[in-house]
Amino acid sequence: MDAEVLEGLVGHDERCAAVRSRAYRLFAEALEYPDESLIETIRTGELAGALQEALGALDPKLLDEIDWDALRDGGQGDDLSVEYTRLFDVGVSGPPCPLYGGLYGGARMKTMEEAVRFYNHFGLTLTDKPRELPDHLTTELEFLHYLAFREAEALQRGEDAGPFVRAQRDFIDRHPGRWVPKLDERLEQHHPMPFFRELVRGLVRFLEHTRSSLLERAGSAPASDRQT
Repeated sequence: MDAEVLEGLVGHDERCAAVRSRAYRLFAEALEYPDESLIETIRTGELAGALQEALGALDPKLLDEIDWDALRDGGQGDDLSVEYTRLFDVGVSGPPCPLYGGLYGGARMKTMEEAVRFYNHFGLTLTDKPRELPDHLTTELEFLHYLAFREAEALQRGEDAGPFVRAQRDFIDRHPGRWVPKLDERLEQHHPMPFFRELVRGLVRFLEHTRSSLLERAGSAPASDRQT
C-alpha cells in the first residue's frame, strides 16, 4: 500500500496489516536477481531505508541486531549478481542455498501442490516465468503481501479480515516460516556477501514476529490443519 492509502487507515490492526504488506513486498523485491535497478536501490540506501521504516513501524525491536550498513552494500560492479548466482542459482547438485521451499523438506511436489491450493483458494494463478514456481521464496512473499493487503482493505471497510489473517498464519507455518530458517543456516555455511546474510537474517526475524502477532489475533490452527 502506498503512503496515501496508509494515511487513511486509522485502526491499529489495519495499519499494521498495511505495513506488513509493504514489508513482505520489500523482502520479495530484494530477493529477486539483482539487476542494475535493484543494485542501485541497495547502493543508494533506498532499500535499507524502506525496510527500516517498515520493520520499525511494526516493532522497533525488529531493527536490533541487523547490520544496516550491510544492507546498503551493493559491492563493486556486478559483485552482487555474481554472488546471487553462486548462492541461489548454480551448483553441481543444484545451488547451495536454493530459494525453493520444496527443496528443504524432501517432498517438493507435495509442497508445490499445497502452495498452489493456497493461491487458487484466493483466486490467484502463476505465470510460466521460471522464478514464479509456487515454492519460490519471492512467490511466497508476494502471496503474503497480497493477503496482508486484503486484510488491511477488509479492516478499512469494516469487513471480516479473519480469512486473510488465518491464511497468513497457516501459510507462514507451512511454507516460508518452516524453511527460511534452514536457508539462513545454509547461508552461514557458504560465507555470503554481507547483504544476503543480513537480508535473510532480517526476513527470519520478521516472519517469526509476524507469526507471533497473527497467533495472538487468530489463535493456533486446528490440529488437523497443522503440518506433520
